Amino acid sequence: MVVKLFFVTLLEKKEKGEVMKLKTMKIVLATCLAILLAQSLGLAYANSAGIIAILSVLDTKKSSLSTAYKRVLSTIVALAIAVVSFYIFGYSIISFGVYLAIYVPIAYYFELQAGIAPCSVLVSHLLVAQSLSSNALANEVALMIIGAGVAILMNSYMPSRQKKIDYYKAEVEELMRMILLELHEALLNGNICQDDVILVLLKQAICNGKNEVYHEQANRLFTQTDYDVHYFDMRKQQERLLEVMMKNINLCSMEVSEAKILAGMFYLTANQLAEVNPATYLLEDIEQLLNQFRQRSLPQTREEFEKRAILFQLLNDFTNFIQCKVDFYDDYADEKIFTKH
Repeated sequence: MVVKLFFVTLLEKKEKGEVMKLKTMKIVLATCLAILLAQSLGLAYANSAGIIAILSVLDTKKSSLSTAYKRVLSTIVALAIAVVSFYIFGYSIISFGVYLAIYVPIAYYFELQAGIAPCSVLVSHLLVAQSLSSNALANEVALMIIGAGVAILMNSYMPSRQKKIDYYKAEVEELMRMILLELHEALLNGNICQDDVILVLLKQAICNGKNEVYHEQANRLFTQTDYDVHYFDMRKQQERLLEVMMKNINLCSMEVSEAKILAGMFYLTANQLAEVNPATYLLEDIEQLLNQFRQRSLPQTREEFEKRAILFQLLNDFTNFIQCKVDFYDDYADEKIFTKH
């Protein structure tokens, strides 16, 4: 398992490297294209369009669109304040300071702070040129639109993360399968059920999978579904239950017949653990075991009572483990993922 953890970490670093390469390529292309476009239009300070493009190439389509909109709006506000400040106080550092003192609080109040740095650079162009003409103001607006627009264009291509999402789903199910088989072995052979490495890998896979889902959603502007988010939420609930069950199974005591029945259910669940499995029949098996448990004679000692209570809790946790999947299946029974099987 330590080796597996090493390779999982190595794979994640490789994926991050590929993402970084793509983003670097986008930044280079966006910067050069923005500067060339600004120069071809005869704009002053054309390099600023490239800087704005660098700042506007973000990780997702939605973040790029949202930031571009806020920066363009922020540019209009910043230029309006700058015009008033320069007109009253003249072209000086004091007037630039007055502009900042007014603009920065307004930007934060209206959540336009993403435009503070680039917009202030644009305003500094007016200070250097000592001009408030319509051409000068249009020049600064055009720089912002070109820089933000080219960045949006570069970010219009975002590779789908669905393969990675499916990979983490398979990883989660495989790790859960390993834990269930370990529970099976613990009941049959009296082994101590404790493997923190598997739990660490499981928690990491669930977290990574959910992060990939959020990134995928942020890159879909029109079609959205919460299926994958709720899938990993469901697996997270099951992971917490498995962690408790691993602790309790080392403390409870069962008759041989009961141990075999419960071990068989763990084994059956492990071998049929799948995204498309409704698992409803397992609830019936657990109910039969609970009925058998209730028919046993009452405990005669405190120790027997405590072990019986732990066993009852173990069965309840396993019931909740299966119920999580049943509820998820019922909520998404009409999803394509289920109907195609």
